[in-house]
Amino acid sequence: MGQGLWRVARNQQLQQESYGEQGCLGREQSRGMAPSSAPHPGHRRQVQGGIDIYHLLKARRSKEQEGFINLEMLPPELSFTILSYLNATDLCLASCVWQDLANDELLWQGLCKSTWGHCSIYNKNPPLGFSFRKLYMQLDEGSLTFNANPDEGVNYFMSKGILDDSPKEIAKFIFCTRTLNWKKLRIYLDERRDVLDDLVTLHNFRNQFLPNALREFFRHIHAPEERGEYLETLITKFSHRFCACNPDLMRELGLSPDAVYVLCYSLILLSIDLSSPHVKNKMSKREFIRNTRRAAQNISEDFVGHLYDNIYLIGHVAA
Repeated sequence: MGQGLWRVARNQQLQQESYGEQGCLGREQSRGMAPSSAPHPGHRRQVQGGIDIYHLLKARRSKEQEGFINLEMLPPELSFTILSYLNATDLCLASCVWQDLANDELLWQGLCKSTWGHCSIYNKNPPLGFSFRKLYMQLDEGSLTFNANPDEGVNYFMSKGILDDSPKEIAKFIFCTRTLNWKKLRIYLDERRDVLDDLVTLHNFRNQFLPNALREFFRHIHAPEERGEYLETLITKFSHRFCACNPDLMRELGLSPDAVYVLCYSLILLSIDLSSPHVKNKMSKREFIRNTRRAAQNISEDFVGHLYDNIYLIGHVAA
């Protein structure tokens, strides 16, 4: 096989040398030179190199002449698909070239709803002169204001007609938005327990394993850094919501909201124990089962063991 590859490479080399000789002979004939005079091998390589440079320069000139693709020459569906991959900054720059395309309302509507999934204004008849591009700028300004001062940010959204003055609407906005600073959001929810209640009810934990449901809960409602009344409130609300979403499972396992509360606290403590570098003697599976069943006696030992395995393999529930 090695000899066969060598023959192929050798044939390609001979073809390239033959092509260089023919190009050289053709130029010599055009200049009146004798065709019988064979060129020097070194000269042949130089000519061949010249042909490569010529092709490179030609390809470069053709690319310079082509320039950028004019999106206005493409079908509108294809042009909008291309522009839909741009963020707000790049779309504003694109509007300097393709003003009619980049300023299309559907593009800016997609940007608004992909970043802020719910706003009260989405479900209303748009006022005269409404623009999704202007709405995007207002939503971005309001998010920055919220991250500096949550109360002022919410008031800004209400003053622009973006949000209704309703705990349920504010909760939906928070649930569908990922641009809000989680530390400021935690402070706001601690002060607005009415919004917190509606935010908890937006979660659906049906058929979810308890640690995974707890992780999802703390992704939207971040846990405080220290134990206290707010953490106890969050776990209590989660326990009731989890039981409400899984009534059949609660009856099968014999669990109540109080038992789920104990399990959640045990999972948080176990997460800290297993993930903290300051804890040298990690809690074993047997110790976790014994301590948990001591607090909630009706819980199955196998179920508690699966809880330990989940934390050990996946990690913290409130990270």
